[in-house]
Amino acid sequence: MAVSPKYPTNNPISAFPVCQPKRKSKSWFRGTSLGTDFLQYTITGLTVGVIYAMVAIGYNIIYNVTEIINFAQGEFVMLGGLFAAFFVGTLHLPVFLAFFAAVIATGCVGFAMERFVIRRARNAGVLSLIIITIAVSILLKGSAMLGYGKDPHCLPAFSTGGPIMIAGAVLQPQVLWIFGVSALVVIALSFFFHRSFYGKAMLACADNPIAARMVGIPVRQMVLLAFILSASIGAAAGVIITPISLMDYDRGAMLGLKGFGAAVLGGLGNFYGALLAGCVLGLAESYCAGYLSSGYKDAVALIFLLLALFFKPEGLFGAEAASLKKF
Repeated sequence: MAVSPKYPTNNPISAFPVCQPKRKSKSWFRGTSLGTDFLQYTITGLTVGVIYAMVAIGYNIIYNVTEIINFAQGEFVMLGGLFAAFFVGTLHLPVFLAFFAAVIATGCVGFAMERFVIRRARNAGVLSLIIITIAVSILLKGSAMLGYGKDPHCLPAFSTGGPIMIAGAVLQPQVLWIFGVSALVVIALSFFFHRSFYGKAMLACADNPIAARMVGIPVRQMVLLAFILSASIGAAAGVIITPISLMDYDRGAMLGLKGFGAAVLGGLGNFYGALLAGCVLGLAESYCAGYLSSGYKDAVALIFLLLALFFKPEGLFGAEAASLKKF
């Protein structure tokens, strides 16, 4: 269901187009214009920041097991949003059911990518595998353009109700869902990697795949699980952001690039570093768009990425620079 983005008249500084009808808003308290602008930029920055963080976590899951940088990660985000729009607009599923259906469908794409592409090229070097992920990214992007067209697609908000006014700044209810789902993903991943057998097995593969194989851990299955998890988390990010930012076939590349910047800035393989770095990138991008020019905001992630690679390649929370290994 393709739509044209509509911008709410009561939110002139929001970075996101929305596809929801304007509703009466609630005002909690009023503030000065300067404080209102700063608060609005902060809300917007944290909203996009947690999305970048979820993309970065997807990068880290695969990197921890294989040390491959999966440059198709942004396309998983795009596919999640487009799948959900298809399930809601064409199959008329409820939005919550469409959320899980899109996550499962994108997880199947991650399964197919590992099983039929990465595994068949497992004897290739890590650099060759990274190039293969770029090729898969181009393939997914082109397939999405053929299947969904070039128009942006929209999802209804997860909950009804008008925007909340906080000191003059606009807080869309969907933003609360973005924060909530992102927090649940981080908590679930923490529990998975520290309490479950498969999570501990994946960490063992990340630490020493040869030793893990010697004690009976199926390393290839762990790699497959890593791709499925990464794709599913990317899809979840795509679904929750689509109601306020729309989604089209070309959105994944930039989201993937900014997510990669957050992963490098936080330290490749560090989940909490990715979460913090994503929020930092989102805030910096929002403040740049608000106080300087929106034309520069896409360059912020690139500048942070370059600075990290030049001066601290292991990232803010990385123990040491990563070394390449085969799996």
